[in-house]
Amino acid sequence: MSAPVQPPEARVASEHPEAAGYRAGRTLPLRVEAMRQLRRRRTLLMGGVLTALPFILIIAFAIGGTPDGEDGGGGRGGGSRINLMDVATESAANFAATSLFVSAGFLLVIPVALFCGDTVASEASWSSLRYLLAAPVPRVRLLWSKLVVALGFSLAAMVLLPVVALAAGTAAYGWGPLKLPTGGALSAGDTVPRLALVVAFTFVSQLVTAGLAFWLSTKTDAPLGAVGGAVFLTIVGNVLDAVTALGSWRDFLPAHWQFAWADALQPQLEWGGMIKGAAVSVTYALILFALAFRGFSRKDIVS
Repeated sequence: MSAPVQPPEARVASEHPEAAGYRAGRTLPLRVEAMRQLRRRRTLLMGGVLTALPFILIIAFAIGGTPDGEDGGGGRGGGSRINLMDVATESAANFAATSLFVSAGFLLVIPVALFCGDTVASEASWSSLRYLLAAPVPRVRLLWSKLVVALGFSLAAMVLLPVVALAAGTAAYGWGPLKLPTGGALSAGDTVPRLALVVAFTFVSQLVTAGLAFWLSTKTDAPLGAVGGAVFLTIVGNVLDAVTALGSWRDFLPAHWQFAWADALQPQLEWGGMIKGAAVSVTYALILFALAFRGFSRKDIVS
């Protein structure tokens, strides 16, 4: 009597006992990927730049005198315009808000594009991507781990800047209410929650850049191409938003809402602009992330 035929999975498990404990969900843990990215030189460099920015601004204000500006941040796509530069040195809260304003348009785009655009493309450029997949790490698991860690580092970069600015601003200008250039002030108790809301919206608004960078990272073996491409397309969006002839079509541009967080720095919190901006950004980001996963699942990995 012939022996019963074993299914392929059973034969593999019997011939290779180590395969019996294999769990796809346990491959490339988030903590492992996070530590790999944390040790990267570009991560440390970006952290240093964001940490140094508030101190550079304090020195600039000390040398140049009372800050003055012609146009404020906010209100684009929802809410009145305010001029944060006029009150930058009134308190630590004002200084933190100003630091976010001067960096939200471009500087904070860089770490998002860097962390999300370099993550997959760098593995391909090092010729280590195919070895990760042969470990075996499922493609979806690999992308998911890298995306979560990249978004986590992007959020950490956006939190780092106002935290350092609050600490440096407290030492330089003292702690106090957030004075508004339009008149009035937010109490000290409301300041931190409002600034947290600003950071949260800034992060959501940058998800489009994250999606662009991550999608490009799965399409090329050149990390600089993915990072540079995402930054370039983000700049193009800002340029298009400046074309007022587009009229209401600008409402579909993520850049049109990037300063809607200024509504959070009003005496009466307004949600309209931030909700619209978040909806536009999340929609674009989900499409780009889906394209990245779909394309990578079918891609022939040769590097």
